[in-house]
Amino acid sequence: MPGLQQVGGNTYGWMDSVLRVDLSSGRVEEENLGEDLYHDFLGGRGLGVRILFEELKTDTDPLSPENKLIFSVGPLTATRAPTSGRVSISTKSPLTGTILDCNAGGHWGPEFKRTGHDALIIEGRAEKPSIIVIDNDSVEIREAGSLWRRGVHETTSALSSLDGKQFKVACIGPAGERKVLISSIMLDKTGDGRRGGVAARGGPGAVMGSKNLKAVVVRGRREVSVHDANALSFFVAETNKKLKESPITSRALPRFGTDVLMNVINAHGMLPVRNFQEGYSPLAYKVSGEELTHTILRKRSACYGCPIGCGRKTKTDGLSGDGPEYESTFALGPECGVFDIRAVAEANYLCNDLGIDTISAGVTIGCAMELSERGILEEPIKFGDANAVKDLIVKIARREGLGELLAQGSKRLADSYGVPEYSMSVKGLELPAYDPRGAQGMALAYATSNRGGCHLRGYMIGWEVLGVPKLIDRFTWSGKADILAREQDLYAAMDSLVVCKFVGYNVNQEYLARLLRAVTGLDYTPEDVMLVGERIYNLERCFNVREGFTRRDDTLPRRFLEEPLEEGESSGVTVRLDEMLDEYYRVRHWTREGVPTSERLEELGLGFAKV
Repeated sequence: MPGLQQVGGNTYGWMDSVLRVDLSSGRVEEENLGEDLYHDFLGGRGLGVRILFEELKTDTDPLSPENKLIFSVGPLTATRAPTSGRVSISTKSPLTGTILDCNAGGHWGPEFKRTGHDALIIEGRAEKPSIIVIDNDSVEIREAGSLWRRGVHETTSALSSLDGKQFKVACIGPAGERKVLISSIMLDKTGDGRRGGVAARGGPGAVMGSKNLKAVVVRGRREVSVHDANALSFFVAETNKKLKESPITSRALPRFGTDVLMNVINAHGMLPVRNFQEGYSPLAYKVSGEELTHTILRKRSACYGCPIGCGRKTKTDGLSGDGPEYESTFALGPECGVFDIRAVAEANYLCNDLGIDTISAGVTIGCAMELSERGILEEPIKFGDANAVKDLIVKIARREGLGELLAQGSKRLADSYGVPEYSMSVKGLELPAYDPRGAQGMALAYATSNRGGCHLRGYMIGWEVLGVPKLIDRFTWSGKADILAREQDLYAAMDSLVVCKFVGYNVNQEYLARLLRAVTGLDYTPEDVMLVGERIYNLERCFNVREGFTRRDDTLPRRFLEEPLEEGESSGVTVRLDEMLDEYYRVRHWTREGVPTSERLEELGLGFAKV
């Protein structure tokens, strides 16, 4: 980053190495990207989009050998920084055609970094189903053999003790092998033990499957050097102190998990029920975090370096596994008219083992249920049928019957019947668990998310519902653009460090800059951290513009723009999107069509990205 000064004479935080594996030729190379690239993009999400923008040609087929799949960590990964156990997985999405990054927790990321690399770039396509084995300095491409067609839990269990050693495993399930467009990459999902991670949104599992790649297993023993261990210890203690001061990260999430949001969002009339036709249900408490805790919870779990521990290990009658998280519960529960926490948990277990994004699966099934209810879809699929939900999840993974169409997501499903308005998606990515009619800023976040309908590009629910960092009127639209743009920039930086979004509940860019300075020895300021985030968000936008996305794509399903909810605390309101978009583009220094201006790109050091 221009102007950054080294506070010492060595390179810390980064491993100064990128591994490139070409599955078509079997070639393995180690590269150095140069200090400026690390300084300007940090790692994780930022490094992923920078590589993809430079190396992918416009209109690359996401499921072709030419697409790339990038696993990247950040300067804080595998240090003592809180929640520094995450990894970013970047590619071009087969579901949306946009830039895509998925941020996953667990323990895979730190293990990979200890192999001595900041990123793994996978390209080409293996002739036979394969796995990549990275064991410290050794990198091999091996045949997957009988693991192909196996579930995630069985695959992970087999590979975690490969060659009599302990490996961390990132793999796909049967859904990814069959290139299901809503398939995920699962990290360390053995079905028990420590918490695993999920990279699900936008179909990264399909990209991995298209490359005939079943798994990437890693074992690392290198130390990650930090510039000032004493300063890092102090700032870690201060950051943990801030997390303990927040009732969300110190009490709500540890005690009830992310599903603690169920009753809160329902009370605000924003809980998507029956494919977003309703925003409230008196039955929501039956699938709440409180209900989960009192009925099926076995124990808490946490990712690497996490003091919060929001993960849940649960058990129903004869089955056990991870979760469900709030987003999974909404999608496989109320979205489909199901209010049975055991049934939701079992549907979640299925998605995890088959390697399917729970949000897209539930919202796509909800779309099918509404089409059936309206007589558009012949199959009799009723809201509230928990067995139908589980049956369709299996059919999606196998691409059998109706599952062949559902495997392509709700947009393609609805489009195929000539009724696109019943797909609750943005840019083809199914929406998460907050009805945007109840929060204008969240509506704008959905519309302008670079990877499509997503709550993790800028979590305006914090401002509009939870009061973090302060409570603002959720029904007004004016002034939301500036707040959202800063949230999006901050989240882009956090995804590149790489740390968990929950840190942001009570830790701002000042604390992140201090941690970054202690680790790297570079004089990062809070303003530098935000500038990195803005740089990343603009480069992602340029990628999408280059792929043909315009203002027309920064929109919401017609339901939210024209049809107010009839009941609940968000009734009678529609989204004021056009006014917010105009304001947002001005704040971003983009044209009225949503294209970053040449002047702003130059100021951000992105002159090469002019479109």
